[in-house]
Amino acid sequence: MTLLKIETSAIVPLAEYQQQRAERRKRMAELKKNRRLEVGPFAAFYFESYDTMLHQVQEMLFIEKGGAAQIPDELAAYNPLIPQGSELVATVMFEIDEPVRRARVLASLGGVEHKAFMRVGGSMIRGMPEADQERSRDDGKASSVQFIRFPFKPAEIAAFRGWTGEVVVGFDHANYGHMALLPPAVRQALAHDFV
Repeated sequence: MTLLKIETSAIVPLAEYQQQRAERRKRMAELKKNRRLEVGPFAAFYFESYDTMLHQVQEMLFIEKGGAAQIPDELAAYNPLIPQGSELVATVMFEIDEPVRRARVLASLGGVEHKAFMRVGGSMIRGMPEADQERSRDDGKASSVQFIRFPFKPAEIAAFRGWTGEVVVGFDHANYGHMALLPPAVRQALAHDFV
């Protein structure tokens, strides 16, 4: 299979993007609403795709105005988060507005990136954290942003796409043992990530 990645040729020039930005952001918000799942009181899974990552690259170029020199860094950062046909990839954010509470909660979640799972029918798919850097510090504090991939076997993909059984997403961390059922609209959207 050919690696699915954003090429420089897919990047819209800044002036053109600026004119299209409002409409593109509106379309992306519509796309993302069926790619998000809340798990427990603080975690939100944002399931990534080629389109979400291309949008993120365009936004970073728009915000930072680094021009052509910025493009390789953005592609290096976001291409690894594009699912490659037999996996789902999620940016997981622990969303806690109040700073003191956020620090306290994250301090108790060390290693949470190794405790994510998806259950499809009778199969358990363990999440694998992105290996670009450690997401939990030595003192046990977890990052508020985690990048996790879920590698599927062919039978698990068939069950996911064939609506065989429920899909549950969760954590089995000692301090964050929460799960959520994947709603049908989200499941349908994510089914397109498999080829």
